[in-house]
This record gives sequence, C-alpha cells and structure tokens, in this order.
Amino acid sequence: MKIGLVQYSPEWENPEENILKIEDLIKSTKTKFDVLIFPEMTLTGFTMNAEKFAEELDGLGTQYFIKLSQRLRTNIFAGIIERDGKDIFNTLVHFDNNGLVKARYRKIHPFSNAKEDKFYTAGKEIIITKIDNISFGLSVCYDLRFPELYRLYAKQRADILVNIACWPIPRIEQWSTLLKARAIENQSFMIGVNRTGKDTSNTYNGYSSIFDPTGKEVVQLANDEKIIEAETDLEILSRIRTTLPFLNDIKLI
Repeated sequence: MKIGLVQYSPEWENPEENILKIEDLIKSTKTKFDVLIFPEMTLTGFTMNAEKFAEELDGLGTQYFIKLSQRLRTNIFAGIIERDGKDIFNTLVHFDNNGLVKARYRKIHPFSNAKEDKFYTAGKEIIITKIDNISFGLSVCYDLRFPELYRLYAKQRADILVNIACWPIPRIEQWSTLLKARAIENQSFMIGVNRTGKDTSNTYNGYSSIFDPTGKEVVQLANDEKIIEAETDLEILSRIRTTLPFLNDIKLI
C-alpha cells in the first residue's frame, strides 16, 4: 500500500490559506497514493477556539477534503473540528476515494493540560475503518499515551494503527518512542503524522513516522514540509503474527 504522510506547517487558524498550502504540496508530487494522512486539526492547528471553527458536513474543511479525495481518487485521513448538535469533537475523518465520509473517530482523550477537555467533548468509541480489506485503527495525538486504546484495536487485529497529531518539540522523543512501542506491543504497523512550524504556544518539528510490527522504522522525517512517501508490506504483518502469535495470549483486556 502506497501511503503519503502530509507533514506541513499550518497557518494559525487560517483554513483558506492552509488549503492553498496543501494544494502546493500536492502539486509537488506525481505519486498516486492509496491514502494521504494529514496532521491533527489539519486546517487550523491545535486551537481551543472550537466554537468558531466547528463544522458539520457542509463545512469548509469537510467539503474541501471530500472534493480532494474525489479529484485524486485517493483515501484521505484528515483532522476536522466536528460539530454534532451541542457537542464539538476533535475528529479524524476517513474520506474514501469516492469522496464519501467512511468513518469518524472522535478523540477519546482530550489533552487536559491544554484545557482541550473544556472545549471539546471526549469521544467514546474506537473506530476501525478499511481500505481494500486492510483495517486501520484510528487515534488522535494524546491518545498515543494510553496503550489500553490500542490494545482494543489489537484484539480486533487492526493491521495499521494511525495517529494524527500536533506534538511539540519538547516531547518529541516520547512521540517516537510511543509510536514504536505501540507497533511492537500490538504487532501492527504504526503511523504517526505530526505537523511542523509554530503556533501561539508551541514549536513543532514533525518526525512523522511509520514503524513496522517488529518496531523497525520504515520512514521518519524531521522538519521538512513535504508529502513523505512510504510503502507498507502487509506480508510482514502476516508473517510476524503467525510465527510469533503474541496477540493470542492477551489475558487482561
């Protein structure tokens, strides 16, 4: 599977400008991807101005990614500030290659240290979505610190785990370590897509990564704004789970 990790520096709370930046990145590559994965809160950065940017199906961000997935004939995972009635969620949306909203994962663990829990409602469900019979377990940023979430995905044998993030430089070593750990302990590919640049509070340097089910680094890149190209070999996944069937021995969850 050909995967593109879209590592870029979003302009703070400026969806229109960020759409232009994304278009420039897309023009810079001729690769046909099976899936493009964007960072958390893709078009705004990690804002607590939830009321201003929350959107339903007809919102700017949602409509942009619907049209982009249709135009590229590519699956897209993007971060949307989603409104559902009185609730607002930090959401990872899967748009399929026909532009349909195939899945929505609402961040289960809002980052209380940044008061995210005051502005966003916590999600309550794990979400597994599929592309060509390959299953993806979805998560957002701070979720990465809670291994119990990924264990539930492992119990359902998710092939690839995805985390989209705005993860700042002071904790970037933890980001890489946790991604690698989640891959090893759940015998899954682990994909993390992080932003670069600055917002009003933090500086980011990317380190978007893929680790295979043994914890081997498939790709990792710091600082650059670009679409990082990578392949996932699902034969490795099958072989590791067959020869070392650790997941069969889970007892506590």
